[in-house]
Amino acid sequence: MTSGLRAIIESEIVLMHGAVYKPAEGREEADMRLVQFRAEDDMARVAVVDGQGGALQILREGATTYGLAKSAASQGRKLAEVVAEWSSEETADYDRIVADGRLLPPIHHGDPARWFVTGTGLTHLKGVSDRNAMHGEEADGDKRLSDAMEMYRWGLEGGKPPPGQAGVQSEWFFKGDGSCVVAPEQAFMMPDFALGGGEEPELVGLYVIGEDGVPYRVGFTLGNEFSDHALEQRNTLYLPHSKLRPCSFGPELLLGDPPAQVAGTTRILRDGKVVWEGEFATGEENMSHSVANLEHHHFKYRMFRRPGDLHTHFFGAAMLSFTTGFRTEPGDVFEIEAPPFGRPLRNRLEVASPPSTPVRVL
Repeated sequence: MTSGLRAIIESEIVLMHGAVYKPAEGREEADMRLVQFRAEDDMARVAVVDGQGGALQILREGATTYGLAKSAASQGRKLAEVVAEWSSEETADYDRIVADGRLLPPIHHGDPARWFVTGTGLTHLKGVSDRNAMHGEEADGDKRLSDAMEMYRWGLEGGKPPPGQAGVQSEWFFKGDGSCVVAPEQAFMMPDFALGGGEEPELVGLYVIGEDGVPYRVGFTLGNEFSDHALEQRNTLYLPHSKLRPCSFGPELLLGDPPAQVAGTTRILRDGKVVWEGEFATGEENMSHSVANLEHHHFKYRMFRRPGDLHTHFFGAAMLSFTTGFRTEPGDVFEIEAPPFGRPLRNRLEVASPPSTPVRVL
C-alpha cells in the first residue's frame, strides 16, 4: 500500500471514530472471568478467576460453562448471575493446573459436530495491508484498490450502522467444527501436507443458541486462529484451505460486552527464548465493523441458529509474524496476551505423523 493510500484510510478511521461511532456511554465493563479445567478425577470443572489470577474459586460439581450459559439464555438472565448461584467454598491452585496441563477451553460442547468455529477477515487495517503485501497487491498511484482494500473500505463506510440496522457484510470463513479446537497449553498438530503454520491473534466471541433459536452472547476471549499463510500466499483462492487448521482460545473467558480497545502482545518462543515479538490492537475502536454487525451477518443464516449449538467466532487479525518474514518451526511456542483477558494463551507447534496418504473413497 502506498503511503498516500494509507494516509487516506487512516484519516477515515479517525473520522469514523470521532464523528460517527462511539461506544455506548456508561457501559459497565464486565470483570468476571471463567476458566474450565480437568480436575484430578478427570471431571471438567468451572472456576472464577480472582482479581489477581493466582487462585480459582471453583463452582459446584456438575457445572459447565456451556450448561450455565444455556440456563442463562433460557431464563433471560446475565450469565454472571447464574454463575454466582453455583459458587462454592472450594478453591484450586491456578499455577498447578497450568503446570499439569489440565486447562480446557473455557467453553466446550459435548458433541463437536454441534460446535461451529468460524471467523471474519479484513476487519483491521494492518491485516488488510498484510494481505495485500502477501499477494503482491500493493496498490500504487491511480490504480484501483485491491479486492481486500475495497472490502475494508466498505466496512469503513458501512460496517458500524446505527442500532437496529444491518450494515455491510465482511469477509467470512469456516474454520471447522469443535474437533479443531485445542485446549490452552496443548499442541497444535500441523498436518504433514501443510506448507507452513503461523499465529493469528484475535478477539473471539462465544455464543450458545437458545431453545428459541436466539443467539446468546456468552462472552469474549483471546484466540489463536492458526493458519497456513504459506498456502494462502501461493494463491488467495487457497484461503479457505489455509483456514482448515487447529485453533485455540482462552484460557480465560471474559463475561459481558467486548472491550472496545484491546492492546496485546504476541511472542514466539524457540528453545525457551523469544525469537519474534509483535504488538497488536483489536476491539471495535480498531475495527472497521462493529461486533454487533459481524454477529448479525453470521447469525442471519438460519442454519447457524439451531437450538443448542455452540459458536466460536474469530473477529480478524491485525498482526502476523509471517508477513514480517518470520517462519515458524516445529517446537515453537505461541504466546498471546492482552490485559483484559488474564493469563496468556500458549500453544506449541508440532507436525502430525505419520505422513498422510491419499484418501481412498469406497
